Amino acid sequence: MTTLFDITSEAPAATAAAGPRPLELPTVYGLDLSLTSTGISDGSTAEALIPGNRDGHDRLEFHRRSIRERIPDDTSLVVIEGVAMSVGYRPGVEEMTYLRGIIKHDLWRRRIPFATCPPQHRIIYACGVANPAKDHPQNRRKTIAKGMVRDAVVERYKVPCEGRGRYDQADSVVLAAMGLHWLGYPLVVLPDTHRRALDGVQWPLNLPAVAR
Repeated sequence: MTTLFDITSEAPAATAAAGPRPLELPTVYGLDLSLTSTGISDGSTAEALIPGNRDGHDRLEFHRRSIRERIPDDTSLVVIEGVAMSVGYRPGVEEMTYLRGIIKHDLWRRRIPFATCPPQHRIIYACGVANPAKDHPQNRRKTIAKGMVRDAVVERYKVPCEGRGRYDQADSVVLAAMGLHWLGYPLVVLPDTHRRALDGVQWPLNLPAVAR
């Protein structure tokens, strides 16, 4: 039986161009989950949730509580960054799995639809390609690509992303923008090279009428 929270990898066709911004946008949040610095954004502001010296269950609870306090019950959609295909089993992976599960379950309990976006599709939406730093030395590509995403966010969406969690903030802005775009409220006009990223996201099958 299909429910509100069933998901599919097939997304609706992306809006070709952004018109004038409506007076009221749906409430959409992007979450770049991290044990040390979680980025959270509604598309117009961004914040990094940093747990300090907490660890274990105390750190998981910090993120759960902090995210719950910031995402209201009437939120239309939350877009969460998924697991990178290159991630192996290394220290922190199991705890990150718990964190994603806790956050998704908490959203489910509050009947807030959520989508999962692979990291490479978040980068494509921001930069047009999955590896924008490919012409740089291999050992610096990841860091340079993070900076390129951040620069694109600051220039395109005018959202300040500063300090220790600046890259996490920028990633969450991109995720929120993707969610708004999928709902039919693109924040800016983007070319096909960027919009194609929406096809790789696991979007909810059914959303409340108010959201669509």
